[in-house]
Amino acid sequence: MCDASDYAVGAMLGQRKEKLFYVIHYASRVLNDAQSNYTTTEKELLAIVYALEKFRAYLIGSRITVYTDHPAIKYLLTKPFSKPRLIRWMLLLQEFDLEIKDKKGSENHVADHLSRLDNEEITAKESEVIDEFPDEKLLVVQERPWFADMANFKAAGIIPETVDWQQRRKLLKDSNQYVWDDPYLFKMGPDNLLRRCVTSKEAQNIL
Repeated sequence: MCDASDYAVGAMLGQRKEKLFYVIHYASRVLNDAQSNYTTTEKELLAIVYALEKFRAYLIGSRITVYTDHPAIKYLLTKPFSKPRLIRWMLLLQEFDLEIKDKKGSENHVADHLSRLDNEEITAKESEVIDEFPDEKLLVVQERPWFADMANFKAAGIIPETVDWQQRRKLLKDSNQYVWDDPYLFKMGPDNLLRRCVTSKEAQNIL
């Protein structure tokens, strides 16, 4: 069960056994400044992404039912997106066998309460929502991505000192085709669709 407010998200993990619902875990986190400016739909979707990341060890390989009080969420899974952030979240959701159902806020008391907790003793940096799965790169052999220079330029405006003026000019020209959405770099294709830049190793795994 997931819910989001203007400044935090909350989630509760449970399991039904013999028609009775048993709570396994509670969780809540505050939003950082950027996340606080998300639309209502994005915040509600972020709550789901947070819950799946938080409870991932319990959920992998199981059929999951996600309850939210935002009906539009369940239609997002089949909708094409232009925002790199939403594309990334949809890719994360594809890892799970899930179904999204509506649940009125008045019937979702626990998640609603968790999304409104405000602990002033915990700084936003320490408790903010991380909208990615931190173990995505476990056991991956490290290599310098082909798009490393472009990612550094789009993220921080850094151009390698080793490039000559022709390479610099090409980098600046090609940068119009790329979009940085922390922590990923996306490239606009000939069909005007944004695709995440991946290493050759990741591309082989996808194939």
